Amino acid sequence: MVVADQSLLPMLMYGNKVPDSTDEYANWYIRFATNRLGLAYTSQSKYAAEIGSANWYEVLSRPDVKVGISDPRIDSCGYRAFMACQLAEDYYSDNTILERVMGDFSPPITVSDNLGSHVIAVPETVKPKKVIMRGYSVQLLGLLESGDLDYSFEYESVAKQHGLGFVELPAEIDLSSRDFADRYGQVTVKMDFQRFASIDPEFRGEPIQYALTIPTNAPHTNAALQFVEFLLGADGQRVFLESYQPTLDLPEADNPANMPARLQSLLEQ
Repeated sequence: MVVADQSLLPMLMYGNKVPDSTDEYANWYIRFATNRLGLAYTSQSKYAAEIGSANWYEVLSRPDVKVGISDPRIDSCGYRAFMACQLAEDYYSDNTILERVMGDFSPPITVSDNLGSHVIAVPETVKPKKVIMRGYSVQLLGLLESGDLDYSFEYESVAKQHGLGFVELPAEIDLSSRDFADRYGQVTVKMDFQRFASIDPEFRGEPIQYALTIPTNAPHTNAALQFVEFLLGADGQRVFLESYQPTLDLPEADNPANMPARLQSLLEQ
């Protein structure tokens, strides 16, 4: 199991029992890669010659600019886009950025503030009136290339892999830097509907970290172990480098004592 948001693994797998078993689906994971959030675009995108890290939200607010996001209910890039826009309001001292960039939704996506922290509540039904939304961020790439979108919130690695332009956002809002972890943590996205009540999904802003684990009920554990060894070994690291995917200097484990013994050495390379 590999995810672009490490918080999903303990949320969905820790404490949840495999049917007819006392085992949790997982009780360890390894963080191994990171990324930064920004805006993908093409040379044909409106105002491509003038957009940058200082004015991106002004460009995206213009009525003739088409902006794409992925569904925040099912894709980490989607809820991170909302985090970035909310963080931008504090960074640029402009409390209209989230509304201007994202526009209205029906029913509305709401933001509540409490002592400097912000909670963005996403309802069960999300119908945007301004932005163009697709289930996953990669589904927006074709719309960019066809000209049906001018910009979409994407990870830097994805933009580079597809030969797209990429607007870098300040590190204070792009969810890439551990130096700003406290700042990121001032924003939370909450899935505010009953279907997810049993796991209470709240995503607190934090530096982007990809993670993996092997479920305890995996049918081919040895193959999974071999894959993890490849992924985190020298050959896998070379593939990441060639694919513009940034990795952590050294993989980090949650509950390392629970990891399979043969993976322990990967944390010490």
